[in-house]
Amino acid sequence: MPQQPIEPAVTALPTYELLQYPEKLVVASLPAGADVPDWAESASLFAIIATAAETTVVCAGRSVPKKVRQEGPFTAFAIKGPLDLALTGVLHSLLGPLAEAGISVFTVSTYLTDWILVPIGKAEAAAEEWRRRGHSVVIAPVVRPSKH
Repeated sequence: MPQQPIEPAVTALPTYELLQYPEKLVVASLPAGADVPDWAESASLFAIIATAAETTVVCAGRSVPKKVRQEGPFTAFAIKGPLDLALTGVLHSLLGPLAEAGISVFTVSTYLTDWILVPIGKAEAAAEEWRRRGHSVVIAPVVRPSKH
């Protein structure tokens, strides 16, 4: 009797809840070794990424001087976490649909989660692409960090 081919097991891809933040963010470029400027602040996401060649600031766009090289505004989506640092494919599962739809992104990872910045004009299209693939998108409350 001929053997039937064995069908590979179909495993469901994980789905994620994304928190959509209302604050308008920008990505600003500063010279290498620049100090953190006074205007760099944000209620939702604030990041400084420094290398030997450049300093990048992700912050609220409301206070960034016009003379500073910047891109945006962006809407920030955070994957509801915390995420285990050993997980693989998280960004792949979320960025793939956006790439297929022609939506550009800027990503930032923190210890607890990953953040996906989408141009404001494409935020709803991004949310719809994620929903079509089983992810959920909810509006996140803005929480101001406490200063110590």
